[in-house]
Amino acid sequence: MKELKILFIGDIVGSLGRKIVKKLLPELKKDIKPDLVLVNAENSAHGYGITEKIYNELIGEGIDAITMGNHIFDKREIIKSLEIFDKIVRPANYPPSVPGRDHLIIEKNGVKIGIINLLGRVFMPAVDCPFRTGEAIADKIKEKTNIILVDIHAEATSEKCAMGYYLDGKVSAVLGTHTHVMTADEKILPGGTAFICDIGMVGAEDSIIGMKKEEILSRFLTQMPHHFEPGESGDGLFNAVALKIAPETGKALEIKSINRVVPENELKEKK
Repeated sequence: MKELKILFIGDIVGSLGRKIVKKLLPELKKDIKPDLVLVNAENSAHGYGITEKIYNELIGEGIDAITMGNHIFDKREIIKSLEIFDKIVRPANYPPSVPGRDHLIIEKNGVKIGIINLLGRVFMPAVDCPFRTGEAIADKIKEKTNIILVDIHAEATSEKCAMGYYLDGKVSAVLGTHTHVMTADEKILPGGTAFICDIGMVGAEDSIIGMKKEEILSRFLTQMPHHFEPGESGDGLFNAVALKIAPETGKALEIKSINRVVPENELKEKK
């Protein structure tokens, strides 16, 4: 194998996000022919967490691995299942006693790929240091493979950029999630690590980060508490990145962003 092709899909938001993935993934698999497909699904269950049903749905549609973030435990039913599900990884810098896997190693087409999920600390819950944790787990994975993907789920642009440079040359890619807005800074860093500050999201195009506009606007205008609901109608937005990795060295060869709008009529289920 000359190059390993990877498709990493941005944060899925709600049922509309899942519909968009179901619609586009077969086409993207045909065009890109990825060896591995990953997605961040921490907002896949109506915007908050993931359920066992949705986990099985995504895996059934051809997703090879799922990363999460600060909403991982919002649906409490998932807590007892995290040890069973072998294709989902939680943020590694939660305390060691927290349920779930702190990394994954998946074999595809005879090649092993390590996957790490990290949670940022700036404007986020208090967790262990993502930098030291990420480096320690990357060193552990390197005993089995040079190909390592890192999802840094963080709020601050500076923190995600810092993670990219901190792990440059130590991992194959550092890919930002959480803020739901695709950035235009995809590049390969000097040490051979692919980087993007935020992959973006899959959800309602006419929304504020996938959530209904009215509720978020009311929060800003009144400063009163609101429960945000994901947009579940209208055109869909699909963000992802396509990577090419050298299997022997683990160095990134290419990173390309994918940004598509799917018309609402194409997402309606046929009767």
